Amino acid sequence: MPRDTSIKSVLIIGSGPIIIGQACEFDYSGTQASRSLMEEGIEVSLINSNPATIMTDPITADHIYLLPLTVESIRQILEERKIDAALATMGGQTALNLAIEAGKQGVWEEFDVKLIGVDLEAIEVAENREAFKNHLETIGLKKAPSFIANSFLEGKEASQKIGFPLVIRPSYTLGGTGGGFVMEEKEFDDALRHGLNSSPTHEVLVEKAVLGWKEYELELLRDSNNNVVIICTVENLDPMGIHTGDSITVAPAMTLSDTAYQEMRNQAITLMRSMGNFAGGCNVQFAINPENEELICIEINPRVSRSSALASKATGYPIAKIAAKLAIGYNLDELKNQITKTTSAFFEPTLDYVIVKMPRWNFEKFYGSDHTLGLQMKSVGEVMAIGRTFLEALQKACQSQENNRAGLGADKKEWIRTEDILERLEKASDDRIFRVKDAIRLGVPLKSVHKLTKIDPWYLKQIKHLVNLENKLMVFNIPEDIPEEFMRELKVNGYSDAQIAWLMRVKEIDVTKRRKNLDVRRTYKMVDTCAAEFEAKTPYFYSTFDTENESIPSDKKKIIVLGSGPNRIGQGIEFDYCCVHGVLAIKEAGYESIMINCNPETVSTDFDISDKLYFEPIYWEHLEEILELEKPEGVIVQLGGQTALKLAETIEKNGYKIIGTNFESMDLAEDRGRFSDLLKELDIPYPRYGVAKDVDEAIAIAKEVSYPVLVRPSYVLGGQRMRIVINDEEIERHVLNIFKHMPDNRVLIDQFLERAKEAEVDAIYDGDEILIMGIMEHIEPAGIHSGDSSAMLPTYSLSDQVIETMKLYSEKIAKALNIRGLINIQFAIKGEKVYVIEANPRASRTTPFIAKAYQVPFLNIATHVMMGTKKIKDFKFEKKLEGYAIKVPIFSFDKFPNVDKQLGPEMKSTGEAIHFIKDLKDPFFRKLDKERSMYLSR
Repeated sequence: MPRDTSIKSVLIIGSGPIIIGQACEFDYSGTQASRSLMEEGIEVSLINSNPATIMTDPITADHIYLLPLTVESIRQILEERKIDAALATMGGQTALNLAIEAGKQGVWEEFDVKLIGVDLEAIEVAENREAFKNHLETIGLKKAPSFIANSFLEGKEASQKIGFPLVIRPSYTLGGTGGGFVMEEKEFDDALRHGLNSSPTHEVLVEKAVLGWKEYELELLRDSNNNVVIICTVENLDPMGIHTGDSITVAPAMTLSDTAYQEMRNQAITLMRSMGNFAGGCNVQFAINPENEELICIEINPRVSRSSALASKATGYPIAKIAAKLAIGYNLDELKNQITKTTSAFFEPTLDYVIVKMPRWNFEKFYGSDHTLGLQMKSVGEVMAIGRTFLEALQKACQSQENNRAGLGADKKEWIRTEDILERLEKASDDRIFRVKDAIRLGVPLKSVHKLTKIDPWYLKQIKHLVNLENKLMVFNIPEDIPEEFMRELKVNGYSDAQIAWLMRVKEIDVTKRRKNLDVRRTYKMVDTCAAEFEAKTPYFYSTFDTENESIPSDKKKIIVLGSGPNRIGQGIEFDYCCVHGVLAIKEAGYESIMINCNPETVSTDFDISDKLYFEPIYWEHLEEILELEKPEGVIVQLGGQTALKLAETIEKNGYKIIGTNFESMDLAEDRGRFSDLLKELDIPYPRYGVAKDVDEAIAIAKEVSYPVLVRPSYVLGGQRMRIVINDEEIERHVLNIFKHMPDNRVLIDQFLERAKEAEVDAIYDGDEILIMGIMEHIEPAGIHSGDSSAMLPTYSLSDQVIETMKLYSEKIAKALNIRGLINIQFAIKGEKVYVIEANPRASRTTPFIAKAYQVPFLNIATHVMMGTKKIKDFKFEKKLEGYAIKVPIFSFDKFPNVDKQLGPEMKSTGEAIHFIKDLKDPFFRKLDKERSMYLSR
């Protein structure tokens, strides 16, 4: 049927700040849904408290409400606007829970607002563990034996009936929060209490554990006419027992028999059709016994899920966009395939390639945390890689991680002690896939590896093939000996030039030279949803080593934007916001915009944001061949955080222009010694410092500077391995730790300004004029990382003289560094004296926050300045902020109950929220200010 014309205005509920288990994949879905509804002429209002995402930008919806995700906020919006319908299926568990609570309080009924996409009854069936269990029995689907417990006593009784091992699953939680496996009875009491306390309804499902079974996810769409399509089948490489967000996943399914797939498909369709009033996207998870293919249903998510963004990028099918249209009444056969533009959306994508999703962890930020993977999600981000084969995609995923891996092993980080490796196989951690390769390389039988890991033998045989290739490579002494056929075979299996060089103990440049002489180069294939059965219209590409190239460069002048790669602490969604605005400004200036990124959760990797999208690792070997093919006017690195910035030198050395601030200026700002010399020349105060290459030098510098001192490596992000130390013993221990993990780095030792205030300036400089975007005062004192500190815009306790001094210093630094575009400068203020701590010649973590607070398109201005297409004076704007905006960091310590939660110079927050107040009497601010006073009194 055609769309419901009674719906003229919709409220989309967002997912709030980034936390572990609920990251920017929901912002991607919400953004896509909003654009989809606006296409239909519907007035879209959007509530979300996250300032870092493009979802809360004015370009996304008609009305943006940067408010806490509470029933009170929903009521406020409904009192202000006439809303016909609310869409709660795009904001993860947070949005669903809020919709349920608003329903219980009668808000939807009071304002005559209908929930679209899914109704409260369907949510209740899916999210309430007991209701879901009963529902499966009603429709004849199997589930693992289980019992519901609402009390400690009921939980104990359930465990006696089921026996061990078992699993605890709390109701209405996200990312497996509060859940886990219990192997022995002695562990059960604590696990049960934790699960009950984690559930907002004090309810858990106590279930028989099916450890070692294979796990699958199906992404589906259903319309109001009961049509259902399976968009993607995702196979977990890791077996049941590891949260799907922490598992390497593969699409299409590699080890699923056709019989099992058809049964799984039938059950998923039956389940989705049984969910009552439901039109939109859905995720169903299954477990299969590898011995006899017995199938059980684990859960259904009546909303777009974490995997929906992955499935959208993997197939090219825009799940959230279509789901939003289904929610307003359209049927699948009435909608167009967004990729081909000619066929119907009522089809199931076909993949002629393989995608691998690999999670990204940040355990180094959580000291004392348990690295063991289980039912509770611990990863902070993910990458996706596309290849013609599983091994090519797997190795590309490893290269995308940005943790100095050149692929799956063969990169001088292999383990060699068999005992340690076998222990790691049995106890899954973030590096298990690398240890699997090590075990096979050292001759551990595949049967033994399978017994310890329960990873399907097909995957183990694939990894064994890599070991065989490496052994074959050993017969060649120098790269010139490698024949074309074998070089191509290595590349088809995902090997980077760096891996080949390491295995041969030669320089990477020699391998690259030989490969190019053999004309073994990347070609690019289109992601078209239909395996080339129909002509595709969307320029969305991945690389491989095929003979035919489908990416044909245009004659237009083009600019490439480097993305920020996987989310992690210190570099998150805020940089994707910057990249999206950069791409839009490039198009506005008449250039062809090209985006390179490998993060499936983001808006920048949506197929219709840039003119051309390369879904590739932010890794020089991959980047070089795109540059050689496209021959751009230049590359923008200012918007992709430290990831893009670190490639600036290589890009410039290879003859490509850096758009905006050049590499020399960037390097001057990043090099602490040279930057301090510059500050001295400019007569700008800075903390005393020194640069050390070994422990003895570090101790000598610390004594000269005087304790306490701030110790950190150079060229890092998010305050990585930064510490405040107070004596020789501490500095020796910490410097050794830095060199152990970063042997090629230098250590910076700065005077720590005790009890100083901290502030930062975000600015744009065009060579003639500086635009101070915002001056933020940190509520916590100096010593707390800026990402973990609440920040106030504008300042609230700094004197006019201090503010003017900061402006003066900012302009002097921007001019001296020859900045073209963005710069972030951090200051410490002691008394009335202003010190410069550091300058970052790029977009910063706070850039989106300032843009949202003042409602000014600063990224558009900055990108035009970088390109030289406009000057600051060409823009007319007005900062709109009544009162103050506060940036509030959000932490995910609940995922790591035993870690050190003390804040310091190394960043630990996973996200942020924005909070507006009218004046300094506001209780929210007074609470934060009181905490600051407590810090200062210590």
